[in-house]
Amino acid sequence: MYNELTKKDIQKMQEEIDYRIAVLRPKISQDIIEAKAHGDLSENAEYHAARKEKGRNEGRIEYLRAMIKTAKIVTPNSNENEVGLFDKVEVLFEEDNEIETVQISTTMRNDASNGIISKESPFGQAILGKQVGDRILVKVNENYSYHIIIKKITKGVDDIDLPIG
Repeated sequence: MYNELTKKDIQKMQEEIDYRIAVLRPKISQDIIEAKAHGDLSENAEYHAARKEKGRNEGRIEYLRAMIKTAKIVTPNSNENEVGLFDKVEVLFEEDNEIETVQISTTMRNDASNGIISKESPFGQAILGKQVGDRILVKVNENYSYHIIIKKITKGVDDIDLPIG
């Protein structure tokens, strides 16, 4: 299994790794040294908290390294007039007569509450490759579906700034 990431995702992950190694790791080590100086470790809450924080930091570093190692680099590759990865799409939801703007993203970056929709979701799958003016049936499951109309496409806006993982 691989993670679909952009070059920007990998850059941000590497920056986080560098920060955790260069800044957090020494700070946590210093916190452990200071907590040890307070004596009896069996009842030293500061020491146990610092050790726990060290574990969280090291775990996050390893998680990010594994994500980068197993990454598949993705780039937008749709035609100019088609919905593709990272495009912002203005759609009309027919049943509500409401217009919303969504952005198509990889699964790693989806956040439906902020309008960032995974390309693997029923909605994402339905609109990828479609054009302005297309009326599309989004089939959520066997019992529910709805129609949307694509009103506008803004190409390749890779400004999704959400934490990974």
